[in-house]
Amino acid sequence: MASRLLLHRLPFLRFSSTSAAAAPPKQKDPPRDRSRPCVTHKGSVRSQPPAAPGSTAAVIPDFGNYREAYRSKSSAELVRSLLVFRLCSYSVIVDRHKELINLSRFLLGKWLFEKVMTMTFYGQFVAGKDQDDIKPLIQHYRSFGVGSILDYSVEEDLTQEEAEKKEMESCEPLVEKEVKGSVHREKKFRPHKQFGDRREDVFSARTYFYADESKCDQFMETFLKCIAASGGSSEDGFSAIKLTALGRPQFLLQFSEVLVKWRGFFRQLAAEQGKAGQAVVDMKLDMERLQNSLTKLGIATLEEITDWFDGEKIGQSGTVDLLDWNNLIDNRTEVAKLFVVPNLQTGEIEPLLLQFTEEEELQMKRMLQRMDILAKEALKRGVRLMVDAEQTYFQPAISRLTLEMQRKFNTEKPTIFNTYQCYLKDAYDNVSMDVELCCRENWYFGAKLVRGAYMAQERKRAREIGYEDPINETYEDTNNMYHRCLDYILDEIKVNKKANVMVASHNEKTVAYTLHRMHELGLHPSSRKVYFGQLLGMSDQISFPLGQAGYSVYKYVPYGPVEEVLPYLSRRAQENRGMVAGTQRERDLLWNELKRRILQGHLFQTVY
Repeated sequence: MASRLLLHRLPFLRFSSTSAAAAPPKQKDPPRDRSRPCVTHKGSVRSQPPAAPGSTAAVIPDFGNYREAYRSKSSAELVRSLLVFRLCSYSVIVDRHKELINLSRFLLGKWLFEKVMTMTFYGQFVAGKDQDDIKPLIQHYRSFGVGSILDYSVEEDLTQEEAEKKEMESCEPLVEKEVKGSVHREKKFRPHKQFGDRREDVFSARTYFYADESKCDQFMETFLKCIAASGGSSEDGFSAIKLTALGRPQFLLQFSEVLVKWRGFFRQLAAEQGKAGQAVVDMKLDMERLQNSLTKLGIATLEEITDWFDGEKIGQSGTVDLLDWNNLIDNRTEVAKLFVVPNLQTGEIEPLLLQFTEEEELQMKRMLQRMDILAKEALKRGVRLMVDAEQTYFQPAISRLTLEMQRKFNTEKPTIFNTYQCYLKDAYDNVSMDVELCCRENWYFGAKLVRGAYMAQERKRAREIGYEDPINETYEDTNNMYHRCLDYILDEIKVNKKANVMVASHNEKTVAYTLHRMHELGLHPSSRKVYFGQLLGMSDQISFPLGQAGYSVYKYVPYGPVEEVLPYLSRRAQENRGMVAGTQRERDLLWNELKRRILQGHLFQTVY
């Protein structure tokens, strides 16, 4: 426990003596005009009117042009897509898909079952069984301007009871098992058995459960193979990882609680100084008053606190913002002291944990080491690494650790991308703070914007456990949040070429909105700062027209043996059942293209 947390001094957060030396920091860019003509901190999506109708016709593809959308597909592939989407629309099939799979496997036998799956669901949503098997598809897609985000989609097929047991064992600290009721933990950041199976009500995201450290090493090796495959198949590929696969989730749960409470503490101090109601990125505390408040709380003596601020060159302007605050906490806290939090009711500092066991501290460090290994491999192979978002009780820690990877590995180019879930009420605060930090420290910002994968589960957990629902009230609120975050980053790209964003969406309106904003801001597709992403087997009417028009667009490409990706295929079926409007439009376009080929005698034409 004598080792210092100093987040940036843990294994991956700054290079140690056993790793290669980091590139020296670049000279800071000169001050820039940070005005944002289309975004305000008050929450408007934009204040300028949209482009006049027709003004961007030359740069926005027609997503209703089925002939161009499906040029890359054979007629057999069109028929397969129509069949799969139709089957996904039948609730009786989707609801009983596990029983139907087991029955089919029993009646057909393993070999014939896999053949049928390859001709239907597996062939639609999965690229192949291994790295060699998927290369033809990746190269074919590349010829149409569509890149790949590789993901080895093998998952454990656990029962609910098995998942709950693993979750409780991996999220509850040993000391809390032995001494009940002696620590002050927020409900949100405690494990709860009824929500131990994190797969429940989640259809568009994979879930990992902790078994032991050797299993985490296996997951790391799998991610390394994905990175190698991505680097070997294209020059500009992505690979996706999840941090819950790399270590014991107990650390993410506890670290998230610490980060959230210290951020809340900053807001409380801001309120005491009359700053309540301001956007978090604009909150600036008077340094002298802040030092006095910290001294009264017993965090350190006034002399020690003054030394901390002076040593980090914080507050030289006489004020301290949240970015300064985060750095202060990181740089002056030992492992044992990191897991103390302010009690907002009493105003006192309390321990979040009674103690770490030696094994728990080693597990925490191993997680960080695995992240470091993956990031270095991605950097070496020229692959961009996307860290997927997860549940809100894990996400603050995931975002913070990803941010630290960006600080380290994004000095020369955008290698690490963080994921922001725009159905969250605090999405804009998170995006704006991270963008401002990248500007202040002069590294490349990489973001993937998604709407979110855990809405039903998050709402139910918040309601039943008893804490504030983190999700926006309505779907329209989420749309507005998505566009607000997107606008902020696009405006940043306009003034700072070090910002990058992936618009990960199957929503045609959101994609069209992005294209209009790019045109308004003069962001040419060739600048390769704005990317688009969709899942393999879905929304081809968006992906391929974008690729053929010169935009940077990617398919999320899962792969793995048939039997081992069945949980992934299960989620795809359920997700398509839930996206009725989107899949109906796609089915109409597919059917129109198939009819066109039949009527024009092109049914068996192989190249379009």
